[in-house]
Amino acid sequence: MVSFNAAASALIVLASTSMSAAANTRANRRLSYETIAGYEPQSQVTDHNAIDLDQEAMEEQLALATEESFVTALKLYTEGAYSKSVAQVTLSSALSSSIEKGAPITGLNAAGVQVVGKAYEDNVAGATTIMVQYKTTDSQKKYVGCQVGASTSPNTEGCFAAAGTLSIDGTDSDYTYDPMTNNIAKRTIAGFSTSAQKKMAECENCPYPMYEKFYDYYGQYDYANQIVLAAFAGSKTNFKNFNNDFGLYSFDGKEQIIKKGTSYMTVWMYVIREMEDALDDCKEGCTIENCNDDPVHAWDEGVAFYTGSLEGTDGSGSGKFAYALADKRCANFKTCGDMGDTTTGTSSANLEIFKNFDIGQSQLIQGQCKEARKQKEIIETLMLIPLIQGALRYGWKTANEAYSEKAEAEGAIFAAAVLPAVAACDENAAQIIADNMKVGQMGKCDIAAVKAAFESTYACMGVDPAMVGGLYDAASGGYMEGAGPMGGSSAASMSMVFGAAVAAATSLFMLV
Repeated sequence: MVSFNAAASALIVLASTSMSAAANTRANRRLSYETIAGYEPQSQVTDHNAIDLDQEAMEEQLALATEESFVTALKLYTEGAYSKSVAQVTLSSALSSSIEKGAPITGLNAAGVQVVGKAYEDNVAGATTIMVQYKTTDSQKKYVGCQVGASTSPNTEGCFAAAGTLSIDGTDSDYTYDPMTNNIAKRTIAGFSTSAQKKMAECENCPYPMYEKFYDYYGQYDYANQIVLAAFAGSKTNFKNFNNDFGLYSFDGKEQIIKKGTSYMTVWMYVIREMEDALDDCKEGCTIENCNDDPVHAWDEGVAFYTGSLEGTDGSGSGKFAYALADKRCANFKTCGDMGDTTTGTSSANLEIFKNFDIGQSQLIQGQCKEARKQKEIIETLMLIPLIQGALRYGWKTANEAYSEKAEAEGAIFAAAVLPAVAACDENAAQIIADNMKVGQMGKCDIAAVKAAFESTYACMGVDPAMVGGLYDAASGGYMEGAGPMGGSSAASMSMVFGAAVAAATSLFMLV
């Protein structure tokens, strides 16, 4: 039998060699894009990365807890403000010829400075209105100069002036528009869910496996959007499973459903969609220099949606999406750091996810499409871990602490975000969790039954229990009663570390 130390040493050598091969591949390309929490995109995704500014603005309005602020938050959710900025302008005379999508369009802002854009879509001859998408830059801080949409603090410095002349693919044309109402966002958080039928259920290689589990469980294509809208309206959902009446909640409870439903259900699933889209577009054996730039771009988009701009280039910021959630929960479950055994630092889940983001990107660059699919599957399984931790944490709070509408709502939405994956393994286990974590329980949560139900499906879901950990009490230096790690911590941790090392080295080996 090979000893653990000998095996680990061999794996380190193998991983090092494979990482060098991947690094050499990247070195042959110009790395001019800012990193996203340490990840080096090979394409411009600053505009995609900024979608978390919509989330931030929406959450600020939700926190005000008034009817008016919730209306504003709903507009930000459905109309957006900070991603894919587009001007809708009216021309003084009709187009004399057709203009294709992407054709260059330039004009001036109110200060007389040139503004650069492109045709957002194809335009036929005779059209009197066109949409112009503003050019974005490689700098996250200054990715676009026009941010209006539903924003409560619009930035019009880089928008076209209210009237003037546009150069449309080389031809001048006078125009007018209202900068405050006709500058809109064409990428919205709501759109990630409302487009799911087309992009995740009915595309050429659809349905995507993880999305299919959610569709099968809820019975609606835009299940995430329906949950969010029901919370805004204070109404009931109408699904096959896990229906909730959000009319039982005040602003406190509805706020949690909305902000976590958008981040951890809507955007969360779209991360997977972008990885799947990358794999759909990937051409086996074709490098990024020849024909695999589109799949690499889609993969980069997935990282952007997982992370967001607020995390910064090194991940030290405070974001709003799944990356931030993983780091929050690791502090609660003592699963931070390389070994997954501390309460500070980057979560072990994020560290593993980003290792696989890097590997998957390198594989796509080299046209290793089948191997990249393995990384996608690893990532989407790891993405379940913080959701499970969230459900367990708030289920425990609901069962053991004084009733809190906020805590119950958080437990309900975390359960909603992971129940379809559980149900795909065991419908009875999912029902136990749903019965104990639905809205209106008023503290009646059997957390032992919930924990056991989750644990019974870990093997089926591919979830390592050591990476879930246990609900940790920093004050006492131990785990909360009845909430410790599954099967203890030491042996499980060793299993997790060695298993992760083998998986990583095996994946990296494929890069050589």
